[in-house]
Amino acid sequence: MNDILPSEIKGWQLIESVFYNLMQAYGYNEIRMPIVEMTSLFKRSIGEVTDIVEKEMYTFDDRNGDSLSLRPEGTASCVRAALQNGLLHNQIQKLWYAGPMFRHERPQKGRYRQFHQFGVEVFGLAGPDIDVELILLTARLWKLLEIDQKVELEINSLGSNEARHAYRDILVDYFNAHRDELDDDSIRRLTSNPLRILDSKNPDMLDVISSAPKLAEHLDSESEDHFTGLCAYLDQCDIRYRINPCLVRGLDYYNRTVFEWVSRDLGAQATVCAGGRYDGLVKQLGGRDTPAVGFALGLERLILLLNEDFLLKSVQRPHAYLIMLSPEAQIAGRVLAEQLLDNISSLRLHVHTGGGSMKSQMKRADKSQARLALILGEDEIKASQITIKYLRDTEHTQETIAQAKIEQWLREFIK
Repeated sequence: MNDILPSEIKGWQLIESVFYNLMQAYGYNEIRMPIVEMTSLFKRSIGEVTDIVEKEMYTFDDRNGDSLSLRPEGTASCVRAALQNGLLHNQIQKLWYAGPMFRHERPQKGRYRQFHQFGVEVFGLAGPDIDVELILLTARLWKLLEIDQKVELEINSLGSNEARHAYRDILVDYFNAHRDELDDDSIRRLTSNPLRILDSKNPDMLDVISSAPKLAEHLDSESEDHFTGLCAYLDQCDIRYRINPCLVRGLDYYNRTVFEWVSRDLGAQATVCAGGRYDGLVKQLGGRDTPAVGFALGLERLILLLNEDFLLKSVQRPHAYLIMLSPEAQIAGRVLAEQLLDNISSLRLHVHTGGGSMKSQMKRADKSQARLALILGEDEIKASQITIKYLRDTEHTQETIAQAKIEQWLREFIK
């Protein structure tokens, strides 16, 4: 788990701001769920024999003896909250959330044991048009963050739950016939989650996986139509994609559409955003049959993709730094600063604290990256004036004006 320092936070705030505005533009509403949930929620939704539940969750007993877990992902919590608060019956819900998730994994680039996600979940819509909306929404996010050239879309269909279960049996028979070519992890998954073998990153298994029966050849007709409709939408919207027959997602609740945005700039952990349909999960957790689709994206990985120039554009440097060179100036300067901040809502004014010489205060002003230094000394106090020194402008050096005119002067300067 890691700290996010002041020197790093600008990128986080930028992504958060862009994402919040995008959610409003598309008509999605925020929901906030607790970080701690009953362990049984994740066992029922994610699956007891998944890596997350078996090895990665932070689970503990509380004082009442109940088993609780820090949430490893957001979808199950969102479904639980929507059911518990009556948001799903005869309703369409478009929801989003943000916050930390927790998994006890081996840390590596872009992956921490406390990590942060944006998640989007839609309930009550069954057609491929809403699947496409989520993909278009994420594609727009990449453009806004200027990383659209760094990510690629991969899609697949897992079919209905019934078709996937039938395919699962075919896959188990195939891999059992090639058992000597499987690694230990794949042999373990053979009895628990054989579709995950298709997602193995072991290069020694490339041949056996590429020769495995394809899920696309065993889809039910409704899922085929759904996937054909999805591809047609993407083609019409000029969204480039690659059909990846080995894209299966790691959680048990997915069906039909699954998609991932991946980047070659992130090394082994290439997935930036992943999602898909989970039409059976609401019923599995005690509700009525409800079509649902969603995605989650990791902020830590997005940060790694942002360009330095783009981050610099987002930094809001102070307009001015107020320097005060006497005890009287410190009092008068603080009063003046509060008046300016009251009257100019967009003004970013840093006020010097801690005293010091003119030289030391100017160093602090320059370090702040402010465009101006506003200087109050004994002479300025006596004359009711203020000196303006330009810190980033080579054409101007400084000027002195009446304190009564500084508010209007700053308004014009920061336009």
